[in-house]
Amino acid sequence: MARTDHYNDPNAPKATNIVVAVTAFVQDEQGRLLMIRRTDNDLYSIPGGAQDVGETIGHTVTREVKEETGIDVEPVDIIGVYSDPAHVIAYTDGEVRQQFSICFRARLVGGELRTSDESSEVHWVSRGDLDSLNVHPSIRLRIEHGFEERTTPYFAV
Repeated sequence: MARTDHYNDPNAPKATNIVVAVTAFVQDEQGRLLMIRRTDNDLYSIPGGAQDVGETIGHTVTREVKEETGIDVEPVDIIGVYSDPAHVIAYTDGEVRQQFSICFRARLVGGELRTSDESSEVHWVSRGDLDSLNVHPSIRLRIEHGFEERTTPYFAV
């Protein structure tokens, strides 16, 4: 299912719901960031996705990262909660979501890079190479906050 991200767009469709989702900020031993190229919008992103009924939010992080990248992680901290109503995501099935995502810092514990139905590319990316990637502003904000190593989680007021 394809999606279109609308950000500060006065012509964006109105959100019809909010879905709990996660993203994961994962670095390797060299400090490179785990990035995917999404198949639903062709943008680069940190891995993540929606929570399933019956799972904890921590399990959502580990499951989504494994599904999209082949990498095993352990969530260790919260970077922030991203719930900007100016960011809506329209899906081809008619669903329109307001962004709601908890970004976790996660520790690499194993696995091997591989793509999936949700990721056409999976890479460890150095911080200096991030500017060359087409990344949505909401994901760039999470990445900036992850590199800042804030002492308290980000959230909008």
